[in-house]
Amino acid sequence: MPEGDTVWRACKRLNQALAGQQLTSTDFRVPSLATTDLSGRTVLEVVARGKHILMRLSGGLTLHSHFRMDGSWHLYRPGEKWRGGPSHEIRVVLTTAPWTAVGYRLPVLDLVGTDDEDTVVGHLGPDLLSPSFDRATAISNVESDPGRTVSEALLDQRNLAGIGNFYRTEVCFLLGLHPWLAVSAVDVPAAVDLSRKLMKANVRNGVQVSTGIDRHGQRSWVFERAGKPCRRCGTTILTGSLGEPTRERVTYWCPACQPEA
Repeated sequence: MPEGDTVWRACKRLNQALAGQQLTSTDFRVPSLATTDLSGRTVLEVVARGKHILMRLSGGLTLHSHFRMDGSWHLYRPGEKWRGGPSHEIRVVLTTAPWTAVGYRLPVLDLVGTDDEDTVVGHLGPDLLSPSFDRATAISNVESDPGRTVSEALLDQRNLAGIGNFYRTEVCFLLGLHPWLAVSAVDVPAAVDLSRKLMKANVRNGVQVSTGIDRHGQRSWVFERAGKPCRRCGTTILTGSLGEPTRERVTYWCPACQPEA
């Protein structure tokens, strides 16, 4: 699933292309918005809130979308071939004079009043990439359930918004935390601060790196490296599922660098 830094970069590209532009036509290909016509409205801005995308339009409307596992927005110049996937995967087409924005495989796409954005993002904790990030609230949110595993607490968007599987896995490794370790046994401020530091660095880099080495196959310590030797000690990386039923996520760890006790 795309994480906060990926969504932030997507919003930046959309905002640079569309902000201030009038929509000349719109084509929604989801039942709930099939008859919606936003042509004539101006795109005011496109901003990220955690992993959510908020496209604010004139007239007090916001187009809300979320990538989840494999959604994406693509930008094309007039006459340029669309390459985001087959046409049946297109969920929306927004056309302006200089650009066409095409949303592929978007599992979440709805229209809300800009004043009512809290109905779709109000449940989120502090956004790690926000200039006004509320560190104290994020720490308090994570610490509010001391018996929960640190992996689940960091991944819960209600605690702090933007962290996905890459960051929670790599942060646990870098801090020597076993994925199933209880929050009560963790230096939560350190985990929150490192999560934000990594994510902010990768927004600038344009790729997700935790090792400091931006080369294919060398960007992570343990993420997606099951069965391979730990880069630090050589122990075989383990993998397993963690989380509540129906919401399990794969996690990775080094049993030597991240001992259970």
